[in-house]
Amino acid sequence: MKGTVYWVTGLAGAGKTTIGKLLYESIKSNKDNVILLDGDKLRALYESDDYSYDGRKKLASKYSRLCKMISGQGIDVICCTIAMFDECRKWNRDNILNYKEIYLKVSIDELIKRDQKGLYSRALKKEITNVMGIDIDFEEPKMPDILIYNNGEISPNDVLNNILLKLNK
Repeated sequence: MKGTVYWVTGLAGAGKTTIGKLLYESIKSNKDNVILLDGDKLRALYESDDYSYDGRKKLASKYSRLCKMISGQGIDVICCTIAMFDECRKWNRDNILNYKEIYLKVSIDELIKRDQKGLYSRALKKEITNVMGIDIDFEEPKMPDILIYNNGEISPNDVLNNILLKLNK
């Protein structure tokens, strides 16, 4: 039996890791075979400091193939990654049997306000480049399985409950 890949995507600061961890704990409470992959940790694992459009796209492709391999062994995978590429998501849908795309949509104004890692403020001051949503265009998911507006009006636990309700429909 194949595992399910829960592809949690959104721009930097959208809440991917927070929601991914909650989803992991929820699934883990009912199933032992589940793994959480975080984009920042995967980037470190692959020793990639290439934040260019092409570098990001290559890394997203690696994440997709890793998720396919793990889910093929019957393990559920929660992958929290920006990976805002139509080609990547299409590959996932075409090649991963049980693929669930969860898009955490947050307005760029809200992301700039949050700016937990200082990415947006530094990019707006031209101190850094290659920030998706600022100087790198992103391809917003067109048909996510679940779309959550995560502008901070509801708690992370409520976001999780919304996701679980939609997954169980």
